[in-house]
Amino acid sequence: MLTLVRPNLPPPAPVLPAGYRLRPCSADDVEPLGRRYFDSYDPGVAGATVDEAIADIRAAFAGEYGELWPAASLVATSGEAGEAGEGGIAAAVQVVRRAPWPDTPDCPFVIELFTAPGHRRRGLARALLTGALAVTDRREVALRVAADNGPALALYRELGFRDWRP
Repeated sequence: MLTLVRPNLPPPAPVLPAGYRLRPCSADDVEPLGRRYFDSYDPGVAGATVDEAIADIRAAFAGEYGELWPAASLVATSGEAGEAGEGGIAAAVQVVRRAPWPDTPDCPFVIELFTAPGHRRRGLARALLTGALAVTDRREVALRVAADNGPALALYRELGFRDWRP
């Protein structure tokens, strides 16, 4: 697992694909986010069951991964609730003001970024990240990524994230 940090740079402007909207997440999103989170990963990654994935999202809202920054934690929605799936949510990013783990930088931290399989390769992850970066107001922002996740690493590097070493 790599920890990446994006220095204090002006964020690129979010470019949202046609038919999608960005909005801050809210506590009302916990269950649909949990279901979308579960559906966005291979079995077992976001939990063994949908209920475990919902519990993980609930834990994020409760501050178990740091104080959630709702204005920087965005969801991308598409069409009506039935069209995009859970509550119309196609993708989401969750940002905390600072991760609670001692081996992370002291700055806002992306604890999760996921896109539903049917909405991938449309630029939603980029739009969510650039939207979150705009809210963080040019602060450093960090995240963790698997070293073998080439597509995610490419996106993060294009957006200015670099390896972080304590």
